[in-house]
Amino acid sequence: MATSFRSIDRHSYISFDANKLIVGTRILFNIYNKQGGMYETLFESGTEYTAITRDYLIGRSLNTLYIEESDKESFETYLSQGFTESPSVYDSPKAFKDYSFRKEQYYQIDKQMLFSGTEAHFSIFLMKSFTYSPGLRATPEKPAMIDDNLLKNNGDLLILKSDIPKYHEYINSILKSEKVQGKEAGKVKSMIIRENSKIIVRDLFDNPRSGEKIKQTQVLVNDMIDSIMNNRDAIYDLLSIRGYDYYTYTHSVNVCVLSVGLGIALNLNKTDTDKLGMGAMLHDIGKSVIPVEILNKQGKLDDNEFRVMQTHVNEGEKIIRENHRLLADSLSAITQHHEKMSGKGYPSNLKDKDITLFGRITAIADCYDALTTTRPYRQSLSPFTALEIISKETGNYDPALLKVFIVMLGKIK
Repeated sequence: MATSFRSIDRHSYISFDANKLIVGTRILFNIYNKQGGMYETLFESGTEYTAITRDYLIGRSLNTLYIEESDKESFETYLSQGFTESPSVYDSPKAFKDYSFRKEQYYQIDKQMLFSGTEAHFSIFLMKSFTYSPGLRATPEKPAMIDDNLLKNNGDLLILKSDIPKYHEYINSILKSEKVQGKEAGKVKSMIIRENSKIIVRDLFDNPRSGEKIKQTQVLVNDMIDSIMNNRDAIYDLLSIRGYDYYTYTHSVNVCVLSVGLGIALNLNKTDTDKLGMGAMLHDIGKSVIPVEILNKQGKLDDNEFRVMQTHVNEGEKIIRENHRLLADSLSAITQHHEKMSGKGYPSNLKDKDITLFGRITAIADCYDALTTTRPYRQSLSPFTALEIISKETGNYDPALLKVFIVMLGKIK
């Protein structure tokens, strides 16, 4: 979800020192950051302020934050109490290890794909701030009706991993439903391509050497390209709306959509766009061998963890070279999506034109999607803020490609 902005109003906002926030408390008022003359929601009311959140502020050098003037009394009460809650799962190694395990047993679904008044043959769970709760109980023998109350819930909607085939059947039946009429059919068709892509990528991460899953991925990438070439606005329907946690399969599909969209905007031919799309979709395939405790960690990785995480690039290259050699022309999107034009990237410290076009495109798409994805310890950045940050990283990204990318995303708010 895009971060909201408010116009400047010097009488409506009060600044305060970020050091006044208390680790272990729940913030019961919105907190804002000032960006380019606008106030951006940084933390929503109800956010847990943890050690990880504090480190995030320090890392971004956010020393001065803002509250609405109407929240002054609440803020003063918060400071005067000085209480701390019990340790959060964000800061508890054991609790987080349990969460990382549980996360692998669930699959994130998109709320947009659920229609009130339709039957689900699978149970749906709610997840926010690492807390799981039942949202809808259903089985093939006892289906349940999806209603507006479920769809109004905040947080991620999840299903059990074992119920993915049932969800797959549900979304592919949507186009035949009376709920989808006229112009909505094109929009829903793009959304179904997106959801099917997420399912295939999720399966591929379980079995990265599967030739059959690669074939299915190629079909979906081709469908994605056709959708965008037929209607440039389809890119917005192909992108997943951000939830409350990071999922590698969702990120992989978003990076593919953004990369393909940029390739089409650059007038790449169909063959090259296909190769770019496959490389972008599989750019993180090497993460299939990264331990889940590191992959799912919600905070800054320590030096050793970061070195392990960096190996996903070489591991991805190894998987493709050993099992999917026909994708050799797509490989640079996998091997170079963390390279920087300045030479400060990894794993090869490539510079400037030593980075291929596919590598430069995927690097922009990967960074943008990471910045605009909500994490439990921070709100997603708005497209404007994310692009501003990328643009300020002078010398790291191809400026000519970035200009086209910004124009391409002109309608995203």
